[in-house]
Amino acid sequence: MSASLQDQLKKSGLIDDKKAKQLKRAKHKQEKLARKAKNPEVDQYKLELDRAKSETIAKDRQLNLEKNKQAEKHALTAQIKQLIEMNIVAKNGDQKFSFTDANIIRHIYVGQTQIEQLSRGALTIVIQKQGQKQNPVLVPMGVAKKIEQRDAKVVVFKAEQNTIGEEDDPYADFQIPDDLTW
Repeated sequence: MSASLQDQLKKSGLIDDKKAKQLKRAKHKQEKLARKAKNPEVDQYKLELDRAKSETIAKDRQLNLEKNKQAEKHALTAQIKQLIEMNIVAKNGDQKFSFTDANIIRHIYVGQTQIEQLSRGALTIVIQKQGQKQNPVLVPMGVAKKIEQRDAKVVVFKAEQNTIGEEDDPYADFQIPDDLTW
């Protein structure tokens, strides 16, 4: 077996035991310093991994929040659609009832009793979305209130309650013609 370089140098007389021990200690110190020097690099690498991991977790949380918001939005849309479909009042009649929808005057053809119910507030007009098409439909006021809690934009006509009392009405003495249509 071959002897180590240090043993060979001792045999040849180039170094003595004292010098060999000094070389051994110096070598050990260099190895120790090299290990210490590697530790900050390892620690820095671990820190970078931890930071990248935390950023990934934060991004995932953000994506999950956005997905949850989209799911809630779709659920509300489905609830509104179901409320409208289950409580739709059939339009029967040929009298034109006009209402405004986002500064646009729209018309719906209904009967006289439905016009009276609309003016009293028993019925309301909501928009039923069918793909890209939007149809105005009649629903009872209770259902419209539930729809309005979910999305107020869907309810386009709701009879306003008279804030003026009967005794304070300045036009109470004037008769409204029966054939007046708007």
